[in-house]
Amino acid sequence: LSDLAYTVFDTETTGLEPSAGDEIISIGAVRIVNARLLKNEVFERLVNPRRPLNRESARIHGIDAAALAAEPGIEEVLPVFHRFCEDTVLVAHNAAFDMRFLELKEASTGVRFAQPVLDTLLLSAAVHPAQEDHRLEAIAARLGVRVLGRHTALGDALLTGEIFLKLLALLAERGIVTLRQALDASRETYYARLRY
Repeated sequence: LSDLAYTVFDTETTGLEPSAGDEIISIGAVRIVNARLLKNEVFERLVNPRRPLNRESARIHGIDAAALAAEPGIEEVLPVFHRFCEDTVLVAHNAAFDMRFLELKEASTGVRFAQPVLDTLLLSAAVHPAQEDHRLEAIAARLGVRVLGRHTALGDALLTGEIFLKLLALLAERGIVTLRQALDASRETYYARLRY
């Protein structure tokens, strides 16, 4: 695990229901190479969803329709993001949510994210099975990671990256040192059932 290259990413969206037509409005990502978070190797793009924003989600991420009006659509942004992620393992918090948005755009963009995906929600549940709270803030507090820039795609990607590096050390303590072992441990957690 410590030898792999990762792209830690997050999305902000019009709402919480990808299968009901919600869309990505922002993608943020950062690379991890040699177990180091490369804060100068980032991806950050706004996306015009071409649909109204949910007022509730706009309150959370602070992005309004005016900020998105002149931005490119997902069909332009996703291929660029795909190139940024090439030859890396994807990492996200509650990855099932973000990956569902990407999967739903495969047909219209011709872009498929086929690489392995690690989820900090599942990894946290694997290393701290007795804990009930695996929200990003709760994990950060447990692991001593400072929370900055929350609810922006890049801010959450950076936070997730810091958490992921701490989780790698905890996984290693449990003998989980390969990608296969991490994926297997993730699948065994209760949260692996989450679907969007």
